[in-house]
Amino acid sequence: MIAGLGIDIVEVERIAEKIEKDNGFRELVFSANEIAYCENKTHKHEHYAARFAAKEAFFKALGTGWLNGTAFNEVEIINNEQGKPEIVLLGLTNNTVNALGNFNMLVSLTHIKSTASAVVIIEKNIVGF
Repeated sequence: MIAGLGIDIVEVERIAEKIEKDNGFRELVFSANEIAYCENKTHKHEHYAARFAAKEAFFKALGTGWLNGTAFNEVEIINNEQGKPEIVLLGLTNNTVNALGNFNMLVSLTHIKSTASAVVIIEKNIVGF
């Protein structure tokens, strides 16, 4: 059963400016795995922006907004072996969200030179189905 849906769109240039200011934004928002992934891409700021949008969409889909006990850099967007993006929750964020219930999370990313967008669907796992 769908428990939540979130969508977000962001300007790539806005994220690029925040990252290039070197004020800790990148480490505050992105996990070490995400940073390594994006830094290896030709158009790295598009990839950062898509992941930022996914994090925003995740909290919208969760229906709580940014919760105490959660951190943006602990909502990790990875690509599985087939290249499909997935959400992995780390650290305290994993504990906080798991306390809300057992969820299946789906994410879709898209980006072009100027904008990036993401959609997140959260399904509540129901026992017996």
